[in-house]
This record gives sequence, C-alpha cells and structure tokens, in this order.
Amino acid sequence: MTAQLHKAAAADDAAAVKTLLAEGAAIDARDASGATALLVATHGNKVNAARALIEAGADVNAKDSIEDSPYLYAGARGHLEILKLTLSHGADLKSINRYGGTALIPASERGHVETVETLIAAGVDVDHVNRLGWTALLEAIILGDGGPRHQKIVDLLVKAGAKVDLADNDGVTPLQHARTRGYGEIAALLEKAGAK
Repeated sequence: MTAQLHKAAAADDAAAVKTLLAEGAAIDARDASGATALLVATHGNKVNAARALIEAGADVNAKDSIEDSPYLYAGARGHLEILKLTLSHGADLKSINRYGGTALIPASERGHVETVETLIAAGVDVDHVNRLGWTALLEAIILGDGGPRHQKIVDLLVKAGAKVDLADNDGVTPLQHARTRGYGEIAALLEKAGAK
C-alpha cells in the first residue's frame, strides 16, 4: 500500500490518498530513499495531495535519507502553499538540513521572496549559521545574483534584525561580499543598516 500512497501523492490525487488512508495505508511509511508520501507530494509541489496528507496527520518534519523533510524542502524550493500548511501543522522551525541550515537559508539563496517573508514571520532564526559558516544574509549575497529579488531578501533580513556584520568562517562580512561582487544596491542596504 505504501507504493500506491506514494504514487497517489506524486499524481496529486487527493481522493486516492484519502481512500488509501481509510483502507489502512500507513501515512508516514517510507520509500527506499526514506521519503514519506508527504515528502513525495512536496517534491512535486502537489498541493492537493499534500493538504490531504497533512490534514490526516502526516509528519511535516519526517526526514528522508538526505535529511530533507516536507517543511525544509517546501521552504528551500519556495513551495509556499505547502510550506504554510507545514507551518500550521507543527513544523519544527529549528530543524536543519544536511548542510546544517534552516529552511530560511536556501530560501534566501534561491530568491524566494514570499517564502523568506513567511519564514521570518514564523520566527525562524535569521542569524542561524550553517556548516559552511553562512547565515541566510550571507547566502543571499554569496550565492544570489544581486538582482531585485535578492535585494528584497537582504532588505527583509535586515529589517528582521539580521546581524549585518556577522562574518563567514574566513572573517568576510556581508558588506565585503556585496562589494566584491559589485552588488551596489545590496551594499547600500547594508551600509544604511550600519554595516562596516
């Protein structure tokens, strides 16, 4: 039944999901990669199936073999509707991915503005440092493109109280990274916030 439930989740077939659960399918059963049906639905941004699973009690924090959970994956990929469902159903804001980062860090790197807003509003630590020695602010600058979305994310992080002088493991600050990359608008935002 696990394979059928995962297949229904991948197909965004909420009716089949509900039927299989009613017939006794284990809601958090895992496939070979350790993924639950909810994580399968989240991978494909299948909102209907994800909603059916979450409302039936699926674990939004269940991690697969590479330490992705529905909550972390939805945050990292900007799957906003599923992210909001996980947040309203017990997402662990302190949970971290295989890089030691919160959902906010890859969301910031990838330019998912609304996701960053949602995660900040939920209370995710804006200054969490991952295994690379990077915060969400550093990733938005180092791995971002310096364009309007990343500028907005830097602005959101700064307004949320991110420490603008929190340097990476090499002692390089967000402002230094922005200047090195020629991201004038981001540098100006950081300077306005008192960055050195």
